[in-house]
Amino acid sequence: MAVHLLTPTHLHHPSSTPIPRRRASASASATASLTHPLRLHPHPRLRLATASPPRTGPRRSMSAIRSSLIDPDGGALVNLVAPPERRAALRAEAEALPRVRLAPVDVEWAHVLAEGWASPLRGFMREHEYLQCLHFNSLRLPSGGFANMSLPIVLAVDDADKDRIGAAPDVALAGPDGELLAVLRSVEIYPHNKEERIARTWGTTAPGLPYVDEAIAPAGNWLIGGDLEVLQPIKYNDGLDHYRLSPQQLRDEFDKRGADAVFAFQLRNPVHNGHALLMNDTRRRLLEMGFKNPILLLHPLGGFTKADDVPLPVRMEQHSKVLEDGVLDPETTIVSIFPSPMHYAGPTEVQWHAKARINAGANFYIVGRDPAGMGHPTEKRDLYNPDHGKKVLSMAPGLEKLNILPFKVAAYDTVAKKMAFFEPSRSQDFLFISGTKMRTFAKTGENPPDGFMCPGGWKVLVDYYNSLQTEGATAPAAATV
Repeated sequence: MAVHLLTPTHLHHPSSTPIPRRRASASASATASLTHPLRLHPHPRLRLATASPPRTGPRRSMSAIRSSLIDPDGGALVNLVAPPERRAALRAEAEALPRVRLAPVDVEWAHVLAEGWASPLRGFMREHEYLQCLHFNSLRLPSGGFANMSLPIVLAVDDADKDRIGAAPDVALAGPDGELLAVLRSVEIYPHNKEERIARTWGTTAPGLPYVDEAIAPAGNWLIGGDLEVLQPIKYNDGLDHYRLSPQQLRDEFDKRGADAVFAFQLRNPVHNGHALLMNDTRRRLLEMGFKNPILLLHPLGGFTKADDVPLPVRMEQHSKVLEDGVLDPETTIVSIFPSPMHYAGPTEVQWHAKARINAGANFYIVGRDPAGMGHPTEKRDLYNPDHGKKVLSMAPGLEKLNILPFKVAAYDTVAKKMAFFEPSRSQDFLFISGTKMRTFAKTGENPPDGFMCPGGWKVLVDYYNSLQTEGATAPAAATV
């Protein structure tokens, strides 16, 4: 299977000779020079045969890191897509089964499951998996260990669906347009206690949570779990499918490029020069530690987002301009779409974002202020403590093998006239430009300070907001009664 290039073809020039894998050491001097020391965990294959001392705190350290891709959760990457030779028989089987129609967000979760982002999960959660996730943020493995799993990946059905399924052991899943997508086997139906799910996932039941309003409130009062088998790879036919690489395709691309470390950056916003600063600085730090070819996985979220977020096609065009303008190096950057929906569930959700990147082969994860957070829906404050996300990642069960990279805060340096790491000693020289302020600039046509974002990327945003205003001006007036 051919691997799609993850950057524009004219920017991507892979070396004909892969860089050999090496073992890199994190010297004491290099580690000491970091403003935020990395949390380093040994790869499972490096563990000695002798018993390890009991863990007494949230952190463990080591003198060397295995310079290759880490194993997926559970030891093997899950692939729930039927092979081509089986698809005709599977479709015929699905035609004869009771059918459940999926909402668009359910299709996104089926995509996540099918490609192994949620490994070792093999389908929509049955009740025992749902309860482990909801109460422990993890799943117990057959080996006795744990895999992190902080968000419920569940499928809701209503009373009519439940009655139609009856005692059938298997059901067919269809997309919003009725097209058959998958078979769910050995199903289990159990109550969907929405209030408990919302309270435990978000820590609040306040009205106005975007994912709750979109995907949970209108959903049925039952959950159906089972083993998933997908008829064929899920595509969206939106011109971006070549960016949607599976964990296995990403691992193949990392191998092709000879990566000896992979550091992932999760985002759902346009990339400004502050983001680029921390990504480039992370690569510098990894090189100082002894890695020879660290590769950045720039991994924008591609599923459901709230209404005022910049749409995925616009973000992808903007990211492409960032590479074209040389703000990030196309040779050491892979841009790919992460198909998960967004919950805005703060420290609970950031664990999911980190865990999924383990399955794609990343052994470093960049985390900053208030990851996966949002403003409180009814009060003028952050919904979560901005520092809790990175603290939770340093302690979360099942993420021990992932190295967490906290980054310093970047802001616009009015003296140097560029994005720079914030220096408290001269705080008066720094200007903080929030995502909200950035969008306001783009909407009103006001330019941000020079050096905030590359010109090509900024033009993409301005053109998008201009198009919205044009559409609003030409839209027909609403009928009155």
